[in-house]
Amino acid sequence: MNNAIVVDNLTKYYGDLLAVDHISFEVEQGEIFGFLGPNGAGKSTTQRMLTTLLEPSDGRIFIYGHDIARDAYPAKRRMGLVPEESNVYTELSAWDNLMFTAQLYRVPGSQRASRAQELLETFGLWEKRHVKAEDFSKGMRRRLSIAMAIIHKPTLLFLDEPTPGLDTQSTHAIHGLIRQMNAEGATIFLTTHQIEEANQLCSRVAIIDHGQIAAIDTPERLKAAFRRVQSVQVALEPDGAAHGQALAALEGVTTVVRMGDKWRLYTADPSALLPQVVDYARVHKLRLVSLNTQGPSLEDVFLEITGQEIGTVAHETGANRDRRQRKGGKR
Repeated sequence: MNNAIVVDNLTKYYGDLLAVDHISFEVEQGEIFGFLGPNGAGKSTTQRMLTTLLEPSDGRIFIYGHDIARDAYPAKRRMGLVPEESNVYTELSAWDNLMFTAQLYRVPGSQRASRAQELLETFGLWEKRHVKAEDFSKGMRRRLSIAMAIIHKPTLLFLDEPTPGLDTQSTHAIHGLIRQMNAEGATIFLTTHQIEEANQLCSRVAIIDHGQIAAIDTPERLKAAFRRVQSVQVALEPDGAAHGQALAALEGVTTVVRMGDKWRLYTADPSALLPQVVDYARVHKLRLVSLNTQGPSLEDVFLEITGQEIGTVAHETGANRDRRQRKGGKR
């Protein structure tokens, strides 16, 4: 399959600070590619270099075969960009924002109105088309920003943190549009720290940490590679919240995390832990409201790779504490 993006030895210094550390990767045409990392990991810096907003210190970027350091214009014509901060012109109406952007992207005059109407209807903004963007909510501005980025029907769309802080309806609409554009052949480069968003949308993800690519694969293969963060989830009655310390002492448990009315017991061997949980409930005359095993989530993988704690740790076993301290971690 041909590549939409090829990155070779990409590097960015800010003075003496190495923000992006000689990274290389490829994005295939027609995939939704997630770019994940904690704050300050180099996500947005990388995306700004890919979209020609920032000049690399070293390395090369090819967009559809064009070296953007030497031949950026053909590549930029095929891009759409939704930055982290909405770039709408607040003094203009939604309609005027789209008309202005369509002119910038050289959308033929005969197509501008029909394309603008289609997008405004898709995002539920048609009835507000003559309202100035300064009177829009955050979610409405975000939807308008995306409409502006795709009015020229780009084949490569860059999205930088598209949904944080948005209501459920806006998030659902944006996810639906991403899937629709991808089904129609567009390549999507999604920069996000929202793990579940990447898990739902992306065919592959790259995890960047301290400026370096720590892992790159499909979400399911990444999960399969981290079997040590499997778990058993249990809800007990009565007084289910009182049993964290005792559950943490069961053999094979590395970490116990409270999740609402349930406990999640991380272990490398769920099958050996299950009978212990059943015995614990029987001995203490507790009712097992629910009991199930869970494989690693993409969030677990992300936290493991980036050296962060899994969940909100309520009780930690001695073995897990020793392992974390050897890695230099802190509570």
